[in-house]
Amino acid sequence: MRLAIETATDRASVALGSSAGDTVERELPGARRHAAGLLPMIEALLREAGVTLDAVTGLVLSDGPGSFTGLRVGAAVAKALVQARGLPLWTAPSLLVRAAGVAREGRTVLAVTDALRGEVYAAAYRFEADRIHQSLAPSVYHAERLVAGPRAPDLLVGQVSDSAAAMLEAWAGVRIIGPPDGAPHARILLDLVHRPGGAVRVEAVQDWEPNYGRPAEAQARWETAHGRPLPDSIGSSG
Repeated sequence: MRLAIETATDRASVALGSSAGDTVERELPGARRHAAGLLPMIEALLREAGVTLDAVTGLVLSDGPGSFTGLRVGAAVAKALVQARGLPLWTAPSLLVRAAGVAREGRTVLAVTDALRGEVYAAAYRFEADRIHQSLAPSVYHAERLVAGPRAPDLLVGQVSDSAAAMLEAWAGVRIIGPPDGAPHARILLDLVHRPGGAVRVEAVQDWEPNYGRPAEAQARWETAHGRPLPDSIGSSG
C-alpha cells in the first residue's frame, strides 16, 4: 500500500491504501499546523489501519503550487522517508488533485486557487477513460487572462477571491466547486499513480523541489526592497 501526503493548502491530509476507494484518510485543518501535525497524523493513520511503516511500499505527494510552508513540510517528510526507507516517490500537481476529485469523463476541469497579489494559480485538465490530458499548465495567472481563453471549461474547482470566482463563473456558466469537495485530498493522489497523464515518478529525489509557483511573501518583499533576486531564491517572481 502507498502513503499519500497533501500539504499544498491550509487543510493537510494523509491517506493510506492502494486506491481512493480503498483507503484510510486523515485531515488536519488550519494554517501553520503542518510542521507540528504532519508526522503525528501519519502515525495516527498507521495505527488506525493497524499497520506499521513496513507495510508502506511507496509515497505519493502533492507538489504544488500552493502554500510555501506547507509544501516545504510535505517535501521534507517525503524526502526523509525515501532516504530512510528506500521508498519510491510519485508527485502530482495540487491543481490536478483538485481537478481529479471532481472529474467526469470527457469533461475539461479548470482548477484554481488563490495566489495572492490579485492573481490565481490555475491549470486545466481533460479526463478521458485512458488518459488525463493537460490543456493549461499549472502557473500563475490573472483571472482576466483565463476568461480571455478560447474555450470555457466544463467544470470549475478550487478556492479564490469572490471577485475572481464571479468572473470565472460568469465566463464558464457554472458554479465553482469549493471545499470540502473542491479541496485537494490525499486519497485522490492514490488513483493518479500509473495513470497516463497523472502522477510522475521522481528519480533523483534529493535534488527535487516542489513547484512553489512563486516565492514566499518574505522573499518577495526582500526582492522588491533590494531590486534584485534573493541569492538561492526559490520559485519565480510571477
